[in-house]
Amino acid sequence: LSLFFIRLKDDDSGDHDQNEENNTQKDSEKEKNDREKPQSTTKRKAVVPGPAEHPLQYNYTFWYSRRTPGRPTSSQSYEQNIKQIGTFASVEQFWRFYSHMVRPGDLTGHSDFHLFKEGIKPMWEDDANKNGGKWIIRLRKGLASRCWENLILAMLGEQFMVGEEICGAVVSVRFQEDIISIWNKTASDQATTARIRDTLRRVLNLPPNTIMEYKTHTDSIK
Repeated sequence: LSLFFIRLKDDDSGDHDQNEENNTQKDSEKEKNDREKPQSTTKRKAVVPGPAEHPLQYNYTFWYSRRTPGRPTSSQSYEQNIKQIGTFASVEQFWRFYSHMVRPGDLTGHSDFHLFKEGIKPMWEDDANKNGGKWIIRLRKGLASRCWENLILAMLGEQFMVGEEICGAVVSVRFQEDIISIWNKTASDQATTARIRDTLRRVLNLPPNTIMEYKTHTDSIK
């Protein structure tokens, strides 16, 4: 299911008076820019949807990490290893990044893609993650690319229906298997974790006997 379809279905009522809205938006943006000019220019420019683009409910950031297997990782070395690819605010901006990225099934070695809400680092210690956990699904080789795409489209299209609980998703490419996971904020909220599990089964079209493991980040840290 195309993410475009998901967003257009939500937004098809919002096309009326588009020009009028755009003009008002431009005026208010101009005022905002004029107000902000005297401030320091080192501030990172906020990522916003372009004109006529389809905004997502949240901004998201793609990250990539790769490490040498067998070498122990501290959280400090992990943070140095993780590289930000870019942030997007609309369906169109997402496809611009995604269409240029290597598919997980074509990655080599010990590599990970992370897609998290803007402002949340893909680390257990981040404030948004520290009381949370993740659903983990181990995949035999050959399934990662399709499952990753289905997972992130479901996440961006707000299909999990758990309010602000979703933090992000990870695909981890390993030698024998690939692993995908989805992270949420509150590990103790069983209704939420159950709903995420059921939605995962549906959007990934998993066979009934698929093993799914929920792991809290405090357990991961231990």
